[in-house]
Amino acid sequence: MYAARLATALKQRANLEIFGMGGPQMRAAGVDIVTDYSEVSVVGITEILSHLPSLIRAMRHLVSEAERRKPAFAILTDFPGFHLRLARKLKSRGTKNIYYICPQFWAWRPWRVRIVRRRFAQALCIFPFEEKFFGDAGVPVKFIGHPLVGAVHASLDRETFCREQGLDPQKKLVTVLPGSRAAELRQHLPIIREACQRIHRETEAQFVIAAAPGSNVASLREGWPPDVPVKIVVGQTYNALAAADAAIVSSGTATIEAALLDVPMVVVYRVTPLTAFLAKPLVRTPFFSMVNLIAGKRAVPELIQNDFTADRVAAEILRLLNDQSARDALRRDLAEVRQRLGPPGAVERAAEAILKLLSSAHGNAK
Repeated sequence: MYAARLATALKQRANLEIFGMGGPQMRAAGVDIVTDYSEVSVVGITEILSHLPSLIRAMRHLVSEAERRKPAFAILTDFPGFHLRLARKLKSRGTKNIYYICPQFWAWRPWRVRIVRRRFAQALCIFPFEEKFFGDAGVPVKFIGHPLVGAVHASLDRETFCREQGLDPQKKLVTVLPGSRAAELRQHLPIIREACQRIHRETEAQFVIAAAPGSNVASLREGWPPDVPVKIVVGQTYNALAAADAAIVSSGTATIEAALLDVPMVVVYRVTPLTAFLAKPLVRTPFFSMVNLIAGKRAVPELIQNDFTADRVAAEILRLLNDQSARDALRRDLAEVRQRLGPPGAVERAAEAILKLLSSAHGNAK
């Protein structure tokens, strides 16, 4: 999503050819996709092992294409386990690297920031505290703001959304964003289903699952108790969030989207026990959700790993549904988070920074 918007902004400003790894949104933006990102989408440490052949194939294909096409710059978006290695290979072949959406090294194996300093000509970061972190390590860095600021809007009001989905606007509505990766759904959905059943018993709430594009809707529907009213919507995440009284959100970008829409939320996440065991010594942050990291405190409840239980999720959601003062306090913190994310126009600022580098390297953008 972020890379597609950047590609669009670049093409609007200069006559560029762009190729790389991505998906349908990047294709729609005019990027020549030589490797589909679905081949390498993976989360966790142990889970990577089964994807190694696909990761290696994707790496070889991208390097081969770079050798053939000889790009001036490579714009790499997050995904450090793959992109740090790709950057080394590309730099040795004369391509300069730009990091767009810097990896969260301040939270996870922070010593890797030294690799960014060695392999990247520019780092573009989207969170305010990242500029100091990367700058202190000697990385040429620019804070551009968050690309979602100014881009997250509901197209329907609550009444219209509920009417179109056959929901009762007079009843409490809880929106669920369970994650998009198969591994996330396996870990999250059974707990969320049980939590929703308990919430429904207490409040007769309705539930909406905002599914990621391309999701298997039938699999998302499986296992829901027949007495729990649940709707699954695809491509209506912002409408589903904006209509919600509260939300259960998988940790990640979705928490920023919920914050921008001012939705009281509970953040959840779980990986396999072995991945959690291996990762624990490497984590260097007091919080997991982006909203809390930006706020610098526990603004939203976050239930991670063993804390992510049906009882805990239900209790936190019921507190938000039933306690106006709790909702008001959370929304005050969300307002502070929105202020810290910077003004709209991050993608455009990134495009200008990249074209400036391109111009200085080649005299003009071509």
